[in-house]
Amino acid sequence: MKPGRVYLIGAGPGEPALISVRGLRHLGGADIVVHDRLVHARQLRAVRPDAQRVDAATVLERSPGPHAVARLLAEKAAAGQTVARLIHGDPFEHGAGEAAALRARGVPFEVVPGIPQAIGDCGFAGIPLGHPDAGDAVLFVNARTGRLPDTDRAYAASPRVTVVAQADAAGLRSIMDDLLAAGRAAGDPAALIIDGTLPTQRTIDGRLGDVSRTTPDVLPRGSGVLVVGQVVELRQQLRWFDNRPLSGRRVLVTRAREQSAELVDRLVDLGAEPVEAPTIRIAPPDDYGPLDAACADAESFDWIVFTSVNGVDAFLERLLAGPRDIRALGGVRLCAIGPATAGRLRRHGLKVDVMPAEHRAEAVFDALRRAGRLAGARVLLARADIARAMLADALRAAGAEVTEATAYRTVRADGWSGPELHSLLREQPVDVVTFTSASTARNFAEILGAETAAELLAATPVASIGPVTAAAAAELGIETRIMPAAYTIPALVEAIADHFAGAETAEKTETP
Repeated sequence: MKPGRVYLIGAGPGEPALISVRGLRHLGGADIVVHDRLVHARQLRAVRPDAQRVDAATVLERSPGPHAVARLLAEKAAAGQTVARLIHGDPFEHGAGEAAALRARGVPFEVVPGIPQAIGDCGFAGIPLGHPDAGDAVLFVNARTGRLPDTDRAYAASPRVTVVAQADAAGLRSIMDDLLAAGRAAGDPAALIIDGTLPTQRTIDGRLGDVSRTTPDVLPRGSGVLVVGQVVELRQQLRWFDNRPLSGRRVLVTRAREQSAELVDRLVDLGAEPVEAPTIRIAPPDDYGPLDAACADAESFDWIVFTSVNGVDAFLERLLAGPRDIRALGGVRLCAIGPATAGRLRRHGLKVDVMPAEHRAEAVFDALRRAGRLAGARVLLARADIARAMLADALRAAGAEVTEATAYRTVRADGWSGPELHSLLREQPVDVVTFTSASTARNFAEILGAETAAELLAATPVASIGPVTAAAAAELGIETRIMPAAYTIPALVEAIADHFAGAETAEKTETP
């Protein structure tokens, strides 16, 4: 049997998008992934569905010892598996014990570097460690001992040396006490970065003496990154992370988990903290028969209308699974409801003939009517089981021969009970709730109970992607305050940002 290989992959400092392209490729190709508990859950979405996932902490709980994880990696590689060891920060950031243990066992491995916690945190806090006008050197303190090493004390006392350390509150307080005892001035600039690179990041900056006193209060658990030196003063010029339009805002995402990546990523890019509570999930149809029959007869249609990315994926998956291939659509005209759906078709080399300016069923009908004669035209609608009847009815009234095939089902998501969701919204209030379809709004109310949902959202802005979704929410007593002009995910996020920008402007105007 050919032996497997172990990839020691740096996951980066926290923000899931900070993993390297190479690391992501090896993560997606692994048979088994052993990950740190600090690794962001969104990063694990790159893991193959059939791959085994193992939390490294559980390995250590079952078999305490310095090389328990390395033994597991070696065993899996010896069995011929490709192993990804996903490590928070950089694989060599806190030692190379696992790599050394693998080498001793003769297991082939590759190291994929990641961004170290301290480096990433400083970049996101706007603190440039290497600025020539603010210091001569950078001293990274290994804070595992919670002490400033005796050999570094005189060196670290110089105001021209930037000191960087990562530790828990007690360790950082001890290091700061050592710096002050070594002669570092209490008035030297200092910053404490908490939850670095994540939407919840906070940066406490001031003077060394002040930061030292407040550290136990602002960092009650977990670890933080301490920076001491003149570079901290440059933060006021270079800070960017906490100046973004949605910084500090918590946004509830109710979209299906398998589809939420774009919305979540765009919210994070603008500084928001997404709270994922999917109320729907996408499921296959109960019976593939009608869809398979439509795929088998694909070339006979004059039009195929796709009203979602899900419809595109499901239709093409079944088409390619049968005897036909993409060439069956060569003479068929394609209509896509919006840019995301059109983009998914383009990824398969298919050009869209019609895309309405407004992303709703009424606009689809108008666009098809303008594109040519509908009387006698054969039209296929490959869409959700709960799709509105309006489009099919209007096409038939215009004389078209309409075939409806359920490509997928939209069902209530598992995993959230009413009390759990209610507790989440009570204990960790959100600034806005998003609905990206009528079904997300209906299922949200179904999970909580209609009265409870309306009560909870009475004081919380609701962002609906379009009028159909807003109407569904209104039927449940939920008012939509935010709705974009274009019914797309990018426009929805921009509308949320504009809403809060307007609110902040109004607040400043009213303040005497």
